[in-house]
Amino acid sequence: MKLLIMSDSHGWGEEIVQLVKRHQHEVDAMIHCGDSELQVDAIELEGIKMVKGNCDFGADFPEDLIETFGSFVVYATHGHLYNVKMTHVPLSYRAEEVGANLVCFGHSHVATSFKEQGIVFINPGSFRLPRSPKEQTYVICEVTDSTIHVRFYERESAEELHTLSENYSR
Repeated sequence: MKLLIMSDSHGWGEEIVQLVKRHQHEVDAMIHCGDSELQVDAIELEGIKMVKGNCDFGADFPEDLIETFGSFVVYATHGHLYNVKMTHVPLSYRAEEVGANLVCFGHSHVATSFKEQGIVFINPGSFRLPRSPKEQTYVICEVTDSTIHVRFYERESAEELHTLSENYSR
């Protein structure tokens, strides 16, 4: 299974469309971790699983998303409700509560991936307003029988910036 994961596009629409066109035939699902600042019915978000961010005023997106692919569980949220700029502890509790193997979140505009308590966490960084690294980023995550490969890409050039591979248990 392959997932395209993005977050914090803050009003950009055409750039999302370009990204979707670039990768739509190689991924099984697309997740936006909030702060699109677009409406639920925006054509730019068609086919993308979406959660609500703290800047998605008036948008009727869900606060979180739980998707099951076979026995693999993906949990997505923006992160502001879990205080992810300060700690990942509340988010890790929620991940355990829903039985997630993979957690996708945004809010901090910091691209990162790590493994904690057997769960892989991914923040794809900000699609528009990055803090660290300075590049505008997104992720393609590939899940095999026992490994999660996380590849961070620069938005405009699609240049791979770095990769993380983690084993996980189902």
